[in-house]
Amino acid sequence: MSFTLDRRFFLTLAGAGAGAAALSACGGPSTTPGAAATTVADIDFSGVKPAASIDFWSNHPGKSQDVEKSIIEKFHAKYPDIKVNLVTAGANYEEIAQKFQTAQAAKSGLPSLVVLSDVWWFRYYLNESIIPLDSLVKQLDVKLDDFRTSLVDDYKYDGKQWALPYGRSTPLFYYNKDHFAAAGLPDRAPATWQEFAGWAPKLKAASGAQYAFMHPALAGYAGWTLQNNLWGEGGGWSKEWDITCDSAESVAALQAAQDSVYKDAWAGVSSKESADDFAAGLASATLSSTGSLIGILKSAKFNVGVGFLPGGSKVTSGVCPTGGAGLGIPSGVTKEEQLAAAMFLQFMTEPENTAAFSAATGYMPTRTSADMTAVLAKTPQIKIAMDQLAVTKVQDNARAFLPGADQEMAKAAAKILTQEADVKATMTELKATLEGIYTKDVKPKLKA
Repeated sequence: MSFTLDRRFFLTLAGAGAGAAALSACGGPSTTPGAAATTVADIDFSGVKPAASIDFWSNHPGKSQDVEKSIIEKFHAKYPDIKVNLVTAGANYEEIAQKFQTAQAAKSGLPSLVVLSDVWWFRYYLNESIIPLDSLVKQLDVKLDDFRTSLVDDYKYDGKQWALPYGRSTPLFYYNKDHFAAAGLPDRAPATWQEFAGWAPKLKAASGAQYAFMHPALAGYAGWTLQNNLWGEGGGWSKEWDITCDSAESVAALQAAQDSVYKDAWAGVSSKESADDFAAGLASATLSSTGSLIGILKSAKFNVGVGFLPGGSKVTSGVCPTGGAGLGIPSGVTKEEQLAAAMFLQFMTEPENTAAFSAATGYMPTRTSADMTAVLAKTPQIKIAMDQLAVTKVQDNARAFLPGADQEMAKAAAKILTQEADVKATMTELKATLEGIYTKDVKPKLKA
C-alpha cells in the first residue's frame, strides 16, 4: 500500500465516484446515496421564504446547552418570524450521528441543522445527505474569509463548502497546579511524555491523588488523542494511505502508554470522561478537549493549569491534532427549512456569538474578528488553546477517512490499556482490519 494522495484530492474523487454504498459495511451510518444525490448541488433559493420553525439538533458540545439557548433567544429577537427548537439529539457525537442516520432511513423527523463531528460528517458528504452551502453563503453574504482558514477549509471539498465550523477544538494538557507545586515540579506542562514519566512518581507521592495521569476515555477519544503519543515517537495510525499502526515507532509509543498503566502504575484509564475525573481530583493531569476547559475550571476545587500537548523522544512539536464539529444542513428537508437553517447558522457563527460560545466552553473562536479581549481577561487559559492552533497537525487519514476506523482504534486501545494485551500483536491485528477497510471501501475510488 504505497499509494500516496493528497487528502483534498481524495475527497474530490470520493465525492465523484460510485460505490459509496460499500462504506456502510464498516459500521456507522450507511453511505448509500439518497434520493437527492444528483440534484443537491444545484439548489436555487431565489424567491424562497424561510420556514417559520426549524429543529436544531445538538449534543451540546462542551456542556454548551445554556449558551446555545442564549444565542437562540437573541436570534428570536432579531428574527421573530423564525422559531428555532433546540433538540438534544444525543449525549455525544456518535449518538447524534446514529439518530441522524435513523431519521434519514425513515425519511422523516430530520433536523434542519445538525452537529456533525470530524469523523462522521464525511459519510454524509459521500451520500449527499447534507447540502453544499455555497448558494446560501452567497445569498446571505456569509463572510467566509473572516473564518479561521484552517477550520473552515476542513469542510471545503470538491470545490464546495459543506459545513461551517462550530465546536472546534484541540486536546489540551490539563494539570493540577497544587499537586505540581507539592511535588516540587515546574508550573508548566511537560515538554515530552518522557519528562512526565520522570515526574509521575513525585506526583503520586506528594499529591495523594490516585493517579499522576488519567488517560482519556477510549470510546470516542482513543483514535484522536493517541495520535499525539504516536506522532511524538515518529509513528502514526497511517502515513497517507499506508497503515503504520504496527510500525516499530507506533508500537513503542503504545507500549509506553501501556507501561504507564501496568508496569509503572502511575496512570489510569477513564471509564467515561477524563475531564470529570481530573476535576474531581482523581488524577494530577489528563488530556481533554479545549471544549472541556470551562467545565473543568468551574468544577475543580484547585488551581488548574493548561499547556500544549507533550512531544515524544523523536518529535517535540506539531504533535497536536485538531478535532471537534461543524454544522451542516440536511438535504432531506424543504428549501424553506434549509434557508431558515442557514440564517440561524450564519447567526450562530457571527463574531459576537462565536466569542460567547468560546467563553462558555473553551472551544476555538472560529472567526478572526471575534473580540476575545473580555473572554481572555476572564479566562486567560483559552489563549493557550488558541496559540496551540499554530502547531497542530492534520489528523491521520486512517482515523479521519476510513469508515469505522475510529471504533476499531478504540477497541485496540482498550485491549492494550485495560486488558494488558500484547501491543505488537494487537497493532498487527488492527493493521489488517484497517487495510481491509481501505482495500474494500476506499481504494476502489482512487485513481492511480
